[in-house]
Amino acid sequence: MGTGHGYRDLLVWQEAMKLAEMVYHATSEFPKEELYGLTAQARKSAVSIPSNIAEGAARNSSRELYHYLGISAGSLAEVETQLELAARLHYLAIDVAVIQQARKVGMLLHALRRSCNSS
Repeated sequence: MGTGHGYRDLLVWQEAMKLAEMVYHATSEFPKEELYGLTAQARKSAVSIPSNIAEGAARNSSRELYHYLGISAGSLAEVETQLELAARLHYLAIDVAVIQQARKVGMLLHALRRSCNSS
């Protein structure tokens, strides 16, 4: 991938940024007592996804990109868990767009990891 802003051209990074925005908006509706709990955790996990995609893409090898995509996938699993908990606590509707966006990012991450692994 090399240096520069090549990561901005990656669809997975673009969709992960959209997910992070959506998580911020969704968590703004959470109860104020969750500000340092579930709200902060979900936001941190969501920001970690595109951040690690960008870091991996800025590295000089597909092996390193694969590694950072794995970290992003872990952060995505955290976000999905936090969103599910929020839904169970009735802070968030289970079928909201943010959950669909998380699934979309997951599919894109999986596809890019598979692509890195085969090169």
